[in-house]
Amino acid sequence: MVDSLSSPDGRNRAFVLDTNVLLYDPNSLNVFKEHDVYIPITVIEEVDTFKKELSETGRNARTVSRQLDALRVNGRLSEGVETMGGGNLRVCLAPDGDGLPRAFGKSTNDNLILTTVKHLHATVDDEIIFVTRDTNMRIKADALGVRAEDYENAHIDFDGEQYRGVSERAVSGEVIDAIYAKGSVAWEEGDLHANEFVMLSNEAAPSQTAMARYDKKNGRIKLVGRYKEGIWGIFARNKEQLFALDLLLDDSVNLVTIDGVAGTGKTLLAIACGLRKTADERQFRRLVVSRPIFPLGRDIGYLPGDLNDKLNPWMKPIFDNLELLLGSQDEEQGRNARAPSYQPLLDQGIIEVEPLTYIRGRSMPKQYFIVDEAQNLTPHEVKTVITRAGEGTKVILTGDPNQIDNPYVDATSNGLTYVVERFKDSAIAGHVTLRKGERSELAEQAAELL
Repeated sequence: MVDSLSSPDGRNRAFVLDTNVLLYDPNSLNVFKEHDVYIPITVIEEVDTFKKELSETGRNARTVSRQLDALRVNGRLSEGVETMGGGNLRVCLAPDGDGLPRAFGKSTNDNLILTTVKHLHATVDDEIIFVTRDTNMRIKADALGVRAEDYENAHIDFDGEQYRGVSERAVSGEVIDAIYAKGSVAWEEGDLHANEFVMLSNEAAPSQTAMARYDKKNGRIKLVGRYKEGIWGIFARNKEQLFALDLLLDDSVNLVTIDGVAGTGKTLLAIACGLRKTADERQFRRLVVSRPIFPLGRDIGYLPGDLNDKLNPWMKPIFDNLELLLGSQDEEQGRNARAPSYQPLLDQGIIEVEPLTYIRGRSMPKQYFIVDEAQNLTPHEVKTVITRAGEGTKVILTGDPNQIDNPYVDATSNGLTYVVERFKDSAIAGHVTLRKGERSELAEQAAELL
């Protein structure tokens, strides 16, 4: 996170951490290396209010508390103790009678934290930098004349633009002829990521093209299948959807990430391929579809009924996709059942739909595991999800980094973006970005114009 030990004026840098940084990344205490770190006592109070929650935030709060308690072995936190990186960590109190300007309003926890930051800025020789994920807190700190930064360790740095999984190359006509004749050709240039799709065009005749995928293990590019027979009544409507099918149906690719705007078919394609692999080919024990629970707009409060009744509104987008896929099968076979067409598969355990709340501690061998709306996960949460995968399990993450409901993440620090960047050179992972909306002409224009 830090490039140098000293600020431009020669002073050492010291960092004050906000509550949201600790709750987002409980290991943030150890990323500042040789720098001094201050934690306002109000932050400890706020962390304490979360420790009883059974959510990921609650687990992070408990982890932070345990780490701070372990540091007390090295000395008094009020006087400063040495951290793993060689820096000094200190828990500090807000000063009495040295509050904020009257314009900041009543005394809140945020204002108490800012009061502590302001006091440290005035009394400590080091350059004080306030680290917070809250944009308004950064604005307020700036108004007080204190330097404020986002928690940069949470962000993914892109070289140019975000990795989309597709590139273009101009090659000789012989290469294109060979890939159609043999199905694959050697690729020794080393300029492609693992399982990256490449649009080949003839240097001499640009109208001659081929679509291929880079096989990193064997150093070859392989022709992408056409899948003209469709998957559970679903047909690829553009080349990116064709690329997604190629990854979703390839058993050698254990992790697939698909992002794109609303209506591009991310979830529908993933579920269709999951049904093919579980219900038809029986290569996996079951199809598990899950998503984090975040409401759009104001939450409507507690819901009546048993667990299934409570989860139904949250899982409705998944059930809608299942109804579309299985409903098309009913139409083909002349059935007109009143019960949901997917109910028999749920009853048989072939399909399992559940929230991510209950994923921790599970081991999931030989399952086709789809996580929808993965952009609402933190990197720590997405690690928890992927590490549940047992032998023979395929994990698919879908989502839109531009539609985030989780207040603790953004387009460059969410779990989906994190996985895409970290796994782009892994031979067992693949990614594709879907660009064109296929839900309806209205939905596509809404995504573009609104």
